[in-house]
Amino acid sequence: MRGAALAAARQALEEPAPAPHDVRDTARVPERPRKAEVSGPRPQGLKELEGFRQLQMLEQAGAAIGLGSPYFRLHEGHAQSRSQIAGAEVLNFGSYDYLGLNADPRPRQAAMSALERYGVSASGSRMVSGTRPVHLALEEALARHYHCEAALSFVSGHATNVSLIPTLMEERDLVLSDAFVHNSVSTGMALSAAARRSFPHNDMDALERILENHRPLHRHVLIVVEGLYSMDGDLPDLPRLLALRDRYDAWLMVDEAHALGPVGASGRGVFEHFGIDPAEVDIWMGTLSKTLASTGGYVAGSKDLIRYLKARAPGHVFSVALPPCLAASAAEALRLLAREPGRAAQLQTLGAHFLEKARDLGLDCGAAVGSGVLPVMIGDSALATKLSERLLAAGVNVAPVTFPGVPMGSARLRFFLSSDHRPEDIDRALEATRDCLDQLEAEGFTRLLGAAQRAGG
Repeated sequence: MRGAALAAARQALEEPAPAPHDVRDTARVPERPRKAEVSGPRPQGLKELEGFRQLQMLEQAGAAIGLGSPYFRLHEGHAQSRSQIAGAEVLNFGSYDYLGLNADPRPRQAAMSALERYGVSASGSRMVSGTRPVHLALEEALARHYHCEAALSFVSGHATNVSLIPTLMEERDLVLSDAFVHNSVSTGMALSAAARRSFPHNDMDALERILENHRPLHRHVLIVVEGLYSMDGDLPDLPRLLALRDRYDAWLMVDEAHALGPVGASGRGVFEHFGIDPAEVDIWMGTLSKTLASTGGYVAGSKDLIRYLKARAPGHVFSVALPPCLAASAAEALRLLAREPGRAAQLQTLGAHFLEKARDLGLDCGAAVGSGVLPVMIGDSALATKLSERLLAAGVNVAPVTFPGVPMGSARLRFFLSSDHRPEDIDRALEATRDCLDQLEAEGFTRLLGAAQRAGG
């Protein structure tokens, strides 16, 4: 029975979700049908949704084999390099405070000063009554950071991409994205009227073939990559991307959500890593919620781009402004990033230590370069989930990433490092990972998974 339950769990964990409808197929609103006569029992609402049924099946299958949810863990205080979960102190590798600035008193003090002066909320969109001096100061600092003419902040990082891409790319255009881009990019692409294609992760030859075949068919082409990939912890080939951008007369957009802080000698981002003037990139996008100790998103680029987004991007025009206190804390964190480059250097030293220690223990970190995001590859989604549960019991908080968040068979634990971690924290966490994996093997958990896999075909 347990083997059957494991098979059901594997199927639930790794069954592909149905493909979403192309929004271009439903752009025209049909006439409202006449109200039909309804006989028999009433519909069950959410329970009829395929996604809801999959969720129920996953929960039931997990419960059958003793798999609890590794998500929505309640942190009972400040989630720093150490945190409090269920009344116990744990080493925390689940938060992306890469440079420790969320724990630094200076961004907090900047937020408190703005809170006293401007209140909790901006109480309006930027176009109406929401603009405050701290918004302008943050945007000017971001523009300087990227050597751009202008920048614009948004109240949500996810909404930044969801608004930016469909606002910029229209029916005669094409958006090309790396296969491993964030959901916010793929959602923005789906909402755009433009054609869209993805290319295999970091495969510049495949990207060039697509450009050769499709560039003549479209008015504008936008290439979207990440500065540091959030699941694998590796970098794009920025020099080659710029060369392809120029050769095929395209636009290049780099999502710096995870790269700002962890990447580059002083944490300035992927452009610093490659020694490239950031003004060479057409569009910089990023979030305020990671290194910059705040919440929200931003775009940096030309004056014309920012002017257009200010007037047309729905996530800016129709949304309340970023709370002034969060704009103030982000601006202060950005100032500290530039002023204290030792934070980024310390983070990269810890990342190198993590990779070396993982190799010594026989743990696979994939293509990670050691900059903030460090995956430990597990493969099976159920095993990754069970391992995360065991690690929490051992005093280490790290979340698994399972299908469909990553391709089937490539589940992993994703460690987020902070410059506030210590080498001994990393040693303890990785040794616990090795020990818990070995314990699960000794208990027969991995054999059961193999049997379930064979039974499932």
